[in-house]
Amino acid sequence: MSVFEEMSELIDKYCEGEGVAQTPVSAMHLYRATGPSMKVPTIYKPCLCIIASGAKEVSLGDDLFRYSPGQYLVASVDLPIVGCVTNASAALPYRSLSIELDGQMLSDLVTQIDLQVGSASESDCGLHVDDASDTLLDAVMRLLSLCDQKDDISVMAPMLLREVHYRLLRGLQGARIAQIGMGGSNMQRISKIIRLMKDDFAAPLRVDDLAAQANMSPSSFHHHFKQVTSMSPLQYQKRLRLTMARQMMLTEMKDAATAAYEVGYESASQFSREYARMFGAPPMRDVSAILGRLGGDGTAAANAY
Repeated sequence: MSVFEEMSELIDKYCEGEGVAQTPVSAMHLYRATGPSMKVPTIYKPCLCIIASGAKEVSLGDDLFRYSPGQYLVASVDLPIVGCVTNASAALPYRSLSIELDGQMLSDLVTQIDLQVGSASESDCGLHVDDASDTLLDAVMRLLSLCDQKDDISVMAPMLLREVHYRLLRGLQGARIAQIGMGGSNMQRISKIIRLMKDDFAAPLRVDDLAAQANMSPSSFHHHFKQVTSMSPLQYQKRLRLTMARQMMLTEMKDAATAAYEVGYESASQFSREYARMFGAPPMRDVSAILGRLGGDGTAAANAY
Protein backbone atom coordinates (compact mmCIF):
# COMPACT_ATOMS: atom_id res chain seq x y z
CA MET A 1 0.00 0.00 0.00
CA SER A 2 1.38 3.42 -0.98
CA VAL A 3 1.70 6.28 1.50
CA PHE A 4 -1.17 8.08 -0.26
CA GLU A 5 -3.43 5.04 0.03
CA GLU A 6 -2.63 4.87 3.75
CA MET A 7 -3.25 8.60 4.10
CA SER A 8 -6.56 8.25 2.23
CA GLU A 9 -7.72 5.47 4.56
CA LEU A 10 -6.97 7.56 7.64
CA ILE A 11 -8.69 10.65 6.20
CA ASP A 12 -11.79 8.54 5.43
CA LYS A 13 -11.70 7.29 9.00
CA TYR A 14 -11.56 10.70 10.63
CA CYS A 15 -13.50 12.75 8.06
CA GLU A 16 -17.07 11.50 7.96
CA GLY A 17 -19.06 12.67 4.95
CA GLU A 18 -17.77 15.76 3.14
CA GLY A 19 -16.15 19.02 4.11
CA VAL A 20 -13.65 19.97 6.79
CA ALA A 21 -12.92 17.91 9.91
CA GLN A 22 -10.93 19.01 12.96
CA THR A 23 -8.57 16.36 14.32
CA PRO A 24 -7.42 15.74 17.91
CA VAL A 25 -4.17 17.41 16.79
CA SER A 26 -5.32 21.04 16.91
CA ALA A 27 -2.95 22.25 14.18
CA MET A 28 -4.21 19.70 11.63
CA HIS A 29 -7.44 19.69 9.60
CA LEU A 30 -8.76 17.19 7.07
CA TYR A 31 -10.89 17.75 3.99
CA ARG A 32 -12.90 15.36 1.83
CA ALA A 33 -15.09 15.86 -1.26
CA THR A 34 -16.79 13.39 -3.65
CA GLY A 35 -17.01 15.71 -6.63
CA PRO A 36 -15.45 18.80 -8.18
CA SER A 37 -16.31 21.96 -6.25
CA MET A 38 -17.27 25.50 -7.13
CA LYS A 39 -14.57 28.16 -6.92
CA VAL A 40 -14.46 29.15 -3.26
CA PRO A 41 -12.79 32.36 -2.03
CA THR A 42 -11.25 31.89 1.41
CA ILE A 43 -8.39 33.15 3.56
CA TYR A 44 -5.40 30.85 3.87
CA LYS A 45 -3.36 31.21 7.03
CA PRO A 46 0.30 30.08 6.94
CA CYS A 47 -0.07 26.35 6.36
CA LEU A 48 1.12 23.20 4.62
CA CYS A 49 -1.45 21.39 2.45
CA ILE A 50 -0.99 17.85 1.12
CA ILE A 51 -3.37 15.97 -1.16
CA ALA A 52 -3.85 12.22 -0.66
CA SER A 53 -6.15 11.73 -3.69
CA GLY A 54 -7.77 13.91 -6.32
CA ALA A 55 -6.53 17.32 -7.43
CA LYS A 56 -7.07 20.99 -6.70
CA GLU A 57 -6.24 24.39 -8.12
CA VAL A 58 -5.76 27.64 -6.23
CA SER A 59 -5.50 31.15 -7.65
CA LEU A 60 -3.77 34.09 -6.00
CA GLY A 61 -4.26 37.30 -7.92
CA ASP A 62 -3.45 36.37 -11.52
CA ASP A 63 -1.30 33.35 -10.55
CA LEU A 64 -2.73 29.81 -10.76
CA PHE A 65 -1.35 26.87 -8.74
CA ARG A 66 -2.33 23.25 -9.43
CA TYR A 67 -1.36 20.34 -7.22
CA SER A 68 -2.12 16.66 -6.71
CA PRO A 69 -0.76 13.63 -4.76
CA GLY A 70 3.01 13.77 -4.51
CA GLN A 71 3.03 17.56 -4.19
CA TYR A 72 2.46 20.01 -1.38
CA LEU A 73 1.29 23.62 -1.23
CA VAL A 74 2.61 26.10 1.33
CA ALA A 75 1.05 29.44 2.19
CA SER A 76 3.64 31.64 3.92
CA VAL A 77 1.32 34.49 4.96
CA ASP A 78 -2.43 35.16 5.29
CA LEU A 79 -3.69 35.18 1.70
CA PRO A 80 -7.13 35.69 0.13
CA ILE A 81 -7.22 32.88 -2.43
CA VAL A 82 -9.82 31.25 -4.66
CA GLY A 83 -9.67 27.45 -4.70
CA CYS A 84 -11.60 24.57 -6.20
CA VAL A 85 -11.38 20.77 -6.26
CA THR A 86 -10.85 19.77 -9.89
CA ASN A 87 -10.67 15.98 -9.68
CA ALA A 88 -12.94 13.98 -7.37
CA SER A 89 -15.69 11.37 -7.57
CA ALA A 90 -17.63 9.08 -5.26
CA ALA A 91 -15.32 6.23 -6.29
CA LEU A 92 -12.14 8.29 -5.81
CA PRO A 93 -12.81 11.27 -3.51
CA TYR A 94 -10.62 14.29 -3.08
CA ARG A 95 -8.83 13.94 0.25
CA SER A 96 -6.36 16.38 1.78
CA LEU A 97 -4.91 17.62 5.04
CA SER A 98 -3.58 20.95 6.21
CA ILE A 99 -1.11 21.70 8.99
CA GLU A 100 -0.75 25.19 10.44
CA LEU A 101 2.80 26.56 10.22
CA ASP A 102 4.39 28.08 13.31
CA GLY A 103 6.72 31.01 12.58
CA GLN A 104 8.40 30.76 15.98
CA MET A 105 9.10 27.05 15.48
CA LEU A 106 10.63 27.78 12.07
CA SER A 107 12.73 30.57 13.59
CA ASP A 108 14.03 28.25 16.33
CA LEU A 109 14.94 25.58 13.78
CA VAL A 110 16.69 28.00 11.43
CA THR A 111 19.08 28.98 14.23
CA GLN A 112 19.98 25.32 14.77
CA ILE A 113 20.64 24.11 11.22
CA ASP A 114 23.00 25.17 8.45
CA LEU A 115 20.58 26.71 5.97
CA GLN A 116 21.43 29.09 3.16
CA VAL A 117 18.48 31.47 3.25
CA GLY A 118 19.57 33.69 0.39
CA SER A 119 19.25 37.45 0.12
CA ALA A 120 16.94 39.21 2.54
CA SER A 121 16.54 42.06 0.05
CA GLU A 122 14.04 40.18 -2.14
CA SER A 123 10.67 38.64 -1.34
CA ASP A 124 9.10 35.47 -2.71
CA CYS A 125 5.49 34.77 -3.54
CA GLY A 126 3.61 33.77 -0.38
CA LEU A 127 2.17 30.67 -2.10
CA HIS A 128 4.08 27.88 -3.79
CA VAL A 129 3.79 24.23 -4.86
CA ASP A 130 6.59 21.67 -4.82
CA ASP A 131 7.18 17.91 -4.74
CA ALA A 132 6.86 16.31 -1.29
CA SER A 133 9.89 14.35 -0.12
CA ASP A 134 9.56 10.85 1.34
CA THR A 135 10.85 12.13 4.69
CA LEU A 136 8.21 14.89 4.80
CA LEU A 137 5.42 12.45 3.92
CA ASP A 138 6.67 10.02 6.58
CA ALA A 139 6.55 12.71 9.28
CA VAL A 140 3.07 13.83 8.17
CA MET A 141 1.80 10.22 8.19
CA ARG A 142 3.07 9.67 11.73
CA LEU A 143 1.34 12.87 12.83
CA LEU A 144 -1.90 11.76 11.17
CA SER A 145 -1.65 8.30 12.72
CA LEU A 146 -1.33 9.95 16.12
CA CYS A 147 -5.07 10.72 15.97
CA ASP A 148 -5.63 7.09 16.98
CA GLN A 149 -3.36 7.48 20.02
CA LYS A 150 -5.02 10.27 21.95
CA ASP A 151 -3.10 9.59 25.16
CA ASP A 152 0.14 10.31 23.28
CA ILE A 153 -0.92 13.52 21.52
CA SER A 154 0.10 16.01 24.22
CA VAL A 155 3.68 14.68 24.22
CA MET A 156 4.19 13.42 20.66
CA ALA A 157 2.31 16.02 18.57
CA PRO A 158 4.71 18.92 19.36
CA MET A 159 7.70 16.74 18.42
CA LEU A 160 6.11 15.52 15.19
CA LEU A 161 4.99 19.03 14.24
CA ARG A 162 8.55 20.19 14.80
CA GLU A 163 9.79 17.39 12.53
CA VAL A 164 7.31 18.43 9.80
CA HIS A 165 8.65 22.00 10.00
CA TYR A 166 12.22 20.66 9.91
CA ARG A 167 11.53 18.53 6.82
CA LEU A 168 10.07 21.56 5.04
CA LEU A 169 13.21 23.56 5.82
CA ARG A 170 15.38 20.72 4.52
CA GLY A 171 13.43 20.56 1.24
CA LEU A 172 14.14 22.37 -2.02
CA GLN A 173 12.03 25.34 -0.89
CA GLY A 174 13.60 25.48 2.58
CA ALA A 175 15.16 28.91 2.10
CA ARG A 176 11.81 30.34 1.01
CA ILE A 177 9.95 28.74 3.93
CA ALA A 178 12.63 29.97 6.37
CA GLN A 179 11.64 33.56 5.50
CA ILE A 180 8.40 33.00 7.45
CA GLY A 181 10.34 32.85 10.71
CA MET A 182 13.28 35.15 9.98
CA GLY A 183 13.16 38.31 12.05
CA GLY A 184 13.73 41.37 9.89
CA SER A 185 13.19 39.60 6.56
CA ASN A 186 11.01 41.39 4.04
CA MET A 187 8.65 38.41 4.06
CA GLN A 188 8.15 38.78 7.80
CA ARG A 189 7.69 42.56 7.52
CA ILE A 190 5.00 42.09 4.87
CA SER A 191 3.46 39.29 6.94
CA LYS A 192 3.18 41.68 9.90
CA ILE A 193 1.39 44.25 7.75
CA ILE A 194 -0.93 41.61 6.31
CA ARG A 195 -1.93 40.56 9.83
CA LEU A 196 -2.68 44.20 10.68
CA MET A 197 -4.79 44.56 7.53
CA LYS A 198 -6.64 41.33 8.27
CA ASP A 199 -7.30 42.27 11.89
CA ASP A 200 -8.69 45.66 10.89
CA PHE A 201 -9.89 45.10 7.31
CA ALA A 202 -12.70 47.67 7.63
CA ALA A 203 -10.26 50.53 8.33
CA PRO A 204 -9.30 52.98 5.54
CA LEU A 205 -6.11 51.98 3.74
CA ARG A 206 -3.17 54.38 4.05
CA VAL A 207 -0.23 52.88 2.19
CA ASP A 208 2.26 55.43 3.53
CA ASP A 209 1.34 54.49 7.12
CA LEU A 210 1.64 50.77 6.36
CA ALA A 211 5.01 51.32 4.69
CA ALA A 212 6.25 53.20 7.75
CA GLN A 213 5.15 50.34 10.03
CA ALA A 214 7.05 47.92 7.77
CA ASN A 215 10.10 50.25 7.97
CA MET A 216 10.10 50.60 4.17
CA SER A 217 9.70 53.42 1.70
CA PRO A 218 6.26 53.47 0.00
CA SER A 219 7.73 52.28 -3.31
CA SER A 220 9.73 49.47 -1.67
CA PHE A 221 6.70 48.43 0.39
CA HIS A 222 4.48 48.29 -2.71
CA HIS A 223 7.11 46.23 -4.56
CA HIS A 224 7.60 43.64 -1.82
CA PHE A 225 3.90 43.47 -0.99
CA LYS A 226 3.09 42.59 -4.59
CA GLN A 227 5.90 40.02 -4.73
CA VAL A 228 4.47 38.21 -1.70
CA THR A 229 0.74 38.47 -2.44
CA SER A 230 0.62 38.92 -6.26
CA MET A 231 -1.58 41.97 -5.54
CA SER A 232 -1.20 45.62 -4.67
CA PRO A 233 -2.17 46.61 -1.09
CA LEU A 234 -5.43 48.09 -2.41
CA GLN A 235 -6.27 44.95 -4.40
CA TYR A 236 -5.47 42.81 -1.36
CA GLN A 237 -7.73 44.88 0.89
CA LYS A 238 -10.58 44.77 -1.64
CA ARG A 239 -10.34 40.99 -2.07
CA LEU A 240 -10.05 40.53 1.69
CA ARG A 241 -13.12 42.68 2.36
CA LEU A 242 -15.23 40.97 -0.30
CA THR A 243 -14.19 37.50 0.85
CA MET A 244 -14.98 38.33 4.48
CA ALA A 245 -18.35 39.80 3.46
CA ARG A 246 -19.21 36.66 1.53
CA GLN A 247 -18.32 34.50 4.52
CA MET A 248 -20.50 36.67 6.77
CA MET A 249 -23.48 36.26 4.44
CA LEU A 250 -22.93 32.51 4.12
CA THR A 251 -22.20 31.58 7.72
CA GLU A 252 -23.93 34.35 9.71
CA MET A 253 -26.84 34.93 7.30
CA LYS A 254 -26.23 38.69 7.21
CA ASP A 255 -27.84 40.75 4.46
CA ALA A 256 -25.68 42.46 1.83
CA ALA A 257 -26.00 45.98 3.25
CA THR A 258 -24.98 44.86 6.76
CA ALA A 259 -22.03 42.83 5.46
CA ALA A 260 -20.91 45.73 3.26
CA TYR A 261 -20.93 48.15 6.20
CA GLU A 262 -19.11 45.71 8.52
CA VAL A 263 -16.23 45.17 6.08
CA GLY A 264 -15.73 48.90 5.51
CA TYR A 265 -17.86 49.91 2.53
CA GLU A 266 -19.75 53.18 2.85
CA SER A 267 -21.73 52.62 -0.36
CA ALA A 268 -23.90 49.50 -0.72
CA SER A 269 -24.10 50.04 -4.49
CA GLN A 270 -20.29 50.16 -4.81
CA PHE A 271 -20.07 47.00 -2.71
CA SER A 272 -22.60 45.26 -4.97
CA ARG A 273 -20.74 46.29 -8.14
CA GLU A 274 -17.34 45.15 -6.87
CA TYR A 275 -18.82 41.95 -5.44
CA ALA A 276 -20.44 41.06 -8.77
CA ARG A 277 -17.18 41.83 -10.59
CA MET A 278 -15.26 39.42 -8.33
CA PHE A 279 -17.83 36.63 -7.86
CA GLY A 280 -19.85 36.87 -11.07
CA ALA A 281 -23.23 37.76 -9.52
CA PRO A 282 -24.72 40.33 -7.09
CA PRO A 283 -24.35 39.42 -3.40
CA MET A 284 -27.73 37.91 -2.52
CA ARG A 285 -28.11 36.07 -5.83
CA ASP A 286 -24.64 34.58 -5.41
CA VAL A 287 -25.22 33.56 -1.78
CA SER A 288 -28.68 32.09 -2.55
CA ALA A 289 -27.21 30.00 -5.37
CA ILE A 290 -24.42 28.68 -3.13
CA LEU A 291 -26.77 27.82 -0.28
CA GLY A 292 -29.07 26.08 -2.75
CA ARG A 293 -26.25 23.88 -4.03
CA LEU A 294 -25.07 23.10 -0.49
CA GLY A 295 -28.47 22.41 1.04
CA GLY A 296 -28.29 25.54 3.19
CA ASP A 297 -24.87 24.82 4.74
CA GLY A 298 -22.81 27.96 4.17
CA THR A 299 -19.96 26.76 6.38
CA ALA A 300 -18.92 24.17 3.78
CA ALA A 301 -18.33 26.96 1.25
CA ALA A 302 -16.39 29.11 3.69
CA ASN A 303 -13.85 26.38 4.56
CA ALA A 304 -11.78 24.39 2.10
CA TYR A 305 -8.27 22.92 2.00
